[in-house]
Amino acid sequence: MQNLRNETPAAGAEPVLHRIGSVSRLAQTPVTTLRVWERRYGAFRPAKSDGQHRLYTEADVIKARLLRQLTQAGHGIGTIAHLDADRLQGLLAQARAGSGAPAPSPRVSVVVVGAALAARLNAADWRATYLGNALDLRQVFTDLDGVEAQPPADEQRADLLLVRLHTLHAGTGTQLARVITQLGVRQAIVLYQFGAPAAVDALRAAGMIVRREPVPDEELAELIRSEVVVDTAAAIASLRLGALIPPRRFSDAMLAQVAASPTSLLCECPRHIVDLVRQLSSFEDYSLQCLNRSTEDAQVHAYLRSVAGSARALFERALVVVAQQDGVALGEAPAPEWSDAD
Repeated sequence: MQNLRNETPAAGAEPVLHRIGSVSRLAQTPVTTLRVWERRYGAFRPAKSDGQHRLYTEADVIKARLLRQLTQAGHGIGTIAHLDADRLQGLLAQARAGSGAPAPSPRVSVVVVGAALAARLNAADWRATYLGNALDLRQVFTDLDGVEAQPPADEQRADLLLVRLHTLHAGTGTQLARVITQLGVRQAIVLYQFGAPAAVDALRAAGMIVRREPVPDEELAELIRSEVVVDTAAAIASLRLGALIPPRRFSDAMLAQVAASPTSLLCECPRHIVDLVRQLSSFEDYSLQCLNRSTEDAQVHAYLRSVAGSARALFERALVVVAQQDGVALGEAPAPEWSDAD
């Protein structure tokens, strides 16, 4: 294990180390926020255990708490993440004394869908505590249909789309993709109450940030402020390489049947194609799991999943050609809930 920083334990005493969940509780800062501060801004340099778990020092806990307090006071994380605890403490003392204006946070322009969400963002206490004057609400719509019926004028266009939905259903992803393209926003944050896992996965696969309500004020503010982000429009464009990822045509059982069937071809190509389809399907699932674990890298994983899905669809078509050569009738897996036809 590497040497730990900023530690001065008593002679013979072991330094106190924390996993990220413990740091989150002690600093009252969401794990997702801590990861953004570390990966994007270099705020921490944790050691690693033999099992490759990140281990944080007491100094890291103190720094995380100071960063939370200063970002809530209006400092941009990018301007303070590299500072040590002494300088952070000095900035906090200045803020509390009313001297030395905090570094202004970049303004984030927002189009909001959902009256309740707009009321939350407009609340004086919420703005004063979390975003100050950094949030610029350009326009509020009741629902997604309203956005499509009457899109914002050019001067009302925004960086971010914030959406609160009661339910996610089969057509939600397709409609959101249209709205994002129409608005030209860089990112979409979707808050929902009820939704099938497949619908949630589809939105995340398109590069959107998806959170189930209730989302704490602090976490929502950090998502908006630090723009964890991913260019959602680019992610959607990459997904369209595979038409929002073509659904699987064959189940695992069907593939096993094809692999075991006799063939007129004097080679192992059918079995190799089956193996490739299986491997690509597994990589699609793996990319989606990575996407769900790491919103910071969502664009990369959305792109990888798109490429794997497109390649899998090509080899599925190749399997159909091979089956036709042998006069074998192939059944197909049921169509998924979300497709371009929705």
